[in-house]
Amino acid sequence: MKLFKILLILLIFFLFLYPCFALTDEEIQKFQLLVRDKPIGEKIAFWAEKFIGVPYDKDPLGEYVSKATIVADERVDCMYLTFRAVELALSHTPEEAIQIALDKRFHSKGVLKESQVMNYDDRFEYGEDMIESGKWGREVTSKVGKITTIKGSRGKDFVEILPSNELLNGMKRLKSGDIIFFVKKPEERKVGEIIGHIGIIKVEKRTNDPRTGKVYLIHASGIKGKGGVVKKVLLKDYLSKMPFIGAKITRFQ
Repeated sequence: MKLFKILLILLIFFLFLYPCFALTDEEIQKFQLLVRDKPIGEKIAFWAEKFIGVPYDKDPLGEYVSKATIVADERVDCMYLTFRAVELALSHTPEEAIQIALDKRFHSKGVLKESQVMNYDDRFEYGEDMIESGKWGREVTSKVGKITTIKGSRGKDFVEILPSNELLNGMKRLKSGDIIFFVKKPEERKVGEIIGHIGIIKVEKRTNDPRTGKVYLIHASGIKGKGGVVKKVLLKDYLSKMPFIGAKITRFQ
């Protein structure tokens, strides 16, 4: 009896330490049926919200890469959250979401063999490459506000971005499901990366008047090696504290 209690305590401790947030295929299918008639942007935001509270993926590569798997919903980083929300939104079944992932996560196309991804070395590692590929929506940065240019990287002399103040002033032009790529200061780049963080927009309107809507950011907030959690915060609050100088935005239509 005493041994049973000790094992029970250890089990409860383990569950708190490693909570299981992942949805089953059956649950995913039910939600896909529930939102099947909604616009694609609303679907993307819907799936992003399903990850709120999920622990941040501390693995420097990302657990999905280290484990060579497509689905790794127990812990997520900002890129995986974006991947998964879009893939689930574009698909009608959990199986179809995997096939979409094999197309969208890679410069070319993913290769799956016996449930293992064989070529994650061909994956998107830079947010700016996701934008340029066209696989992650059409860029609408210039529709939100006045763009400016900053020093480029990795073969680009310059890059066009939306400064933080323009993003703040143009929030009313954002739509649910927009993917927002936050831009680092050039002097803070470590491996030539232009994009430092990614999130998904959710617009909540209480009336038909778009001016009354609140704009939220859903993002995996954390630091590699340390941890964090997926959060939903007012975008204006995030912009007031963020370390980034602006953003680029894509949209599925």
